[in-house]
Amino acid sequence: MPDTDDLFIREDPVFTNKELLEINHLPDEGRIVGRDEEIRQLANAVNPAIFGQSPSNILIYGKTGTGKSLCAKHVSQRLVETAGEEDIDAVYAYVDCAQDSTETQAVQTLASSVNDRARTDAKIPDKGISTATYYKRLWRILDARHDIVLVILDEIDKLEDDDILMQLSRAGEAGKITDCKVGVIGISNKIKYKDRMDERVKSSLCEREFVFPPYDADQLSSIMRARADAFRDGVLDDAVIPRAAALAAREHGDARKAIDILRYAGEIAQSSGSEAVEERFVVDARERAETDRFRELIRGSTPHSRYVLHALVVLALDDDTDDDGFRTTRIYDVYEQICRQEGLDALSLRRVRDLLKEHAFLDIVEQSRHSGGSAEGTYTNHTLLEDPTVIREVLTETATPKGA
Repeated sequence: MPDTDDLFIREDPVFTNKELLEINHLPDEGRIVGRDEEIRQLANAVNPAIFGQSPSNILIYGKTGTGKSLCAKHVSQRLVETAGEEDIDAVYAYVDCAQDSTETQAVQTLASSVNDRARTDAKIPDKGISTATYYKRLWRILDARHDIVLVILDEIDKLEDDDILMQLSRAGEAGKITDCKVGVIGISNKIKYKDRMDERVKSSLCEREFVFPPYDADQLSSIMRARADAFRDGVLDDAVIPRAAALAAREHGDARKAIDILRYAGEIAQSSGSEAVEERFVVDARERAETDRFRELIRGSTPHSRYVLHALVVLALDDDTDDDGFRTTRIYDVYEQICRQEGLDALSLRRVRDLLKEHAFLDIVEQSRHSGGSAEGTYTNHTLLEDPTVIREVLTETATPKGA
């Protein structure tokens, strides 16, 4: 049995402040890199709140990891601080619509975020009351406590419907609140999200729109250098950040993934006993980051959901020249073969279409409509947005044993 004194490392040889490399860490203003213009534009849109007036409603688009949520939170926090200096009681609330996708979940989270029960005497239970009651308590809290509220709806495209958007964007006009002004900041990875919005919501919500482009290699390098003090002095080799930035810029321009690569490189150095985080760790770190991110996406998925994805992986690896993707019927044929190999009955073609839609919802698959002319009509093609070799590896790890 090992000596318990030697079982744990008492002093981390690689990291001094690993929190700087965590996804949910909101960096200080000086660590926000490459988004000065976007921050200025967002601040201009909400600036009327400083005078107690209604801030503009905003929609922010851009791929994952382009700083949308980071900048929205930063500007909102600065607004709260500046408004307070002008004796305006402002608050902001953050709702992750991927987690709170129903109207009831979203309004409950919102009401809970802005409530101070000691001052309002309002109780916001996790469940057990109607959606209408949640709204009534939210309006009462806002009018009783705040002059301004900014509501950040992150991944707004994950909401099941537009009902909460309608309620928030028209609360003042409908007389639900009289003393508080509401501003909504919607954030989406999907540039076409607005096209599916209710026209009434679109007219009131889409006052200002901003598109955040992917980061380039120089910006990614600056972002990572701003967090380099997560490591001990002298541990990080000079070539690590440029290499990680080049990989991330070439593949996606995603700052989250770039920071993940940097963190994983440090963990690989730590586990291998290396005295330095070396450039050679970066490629392994990238592969681990991609695998872990995808593993998180499909955690808890059903066997048939994985078989459908496996079918698309098989097609992609067999024919990597097909940039337009693969038709549903072709995927279904391979899916049926996989089901036979697993000794299970295949689901219907209609159900497989639904599973492919779910994968598109998670941004694992991209769907596109095509026309086959008068003979074939329209059809849908499906393209993997992830590296098929990474997906295959994760699917193998998470395979359900036969008979389970």
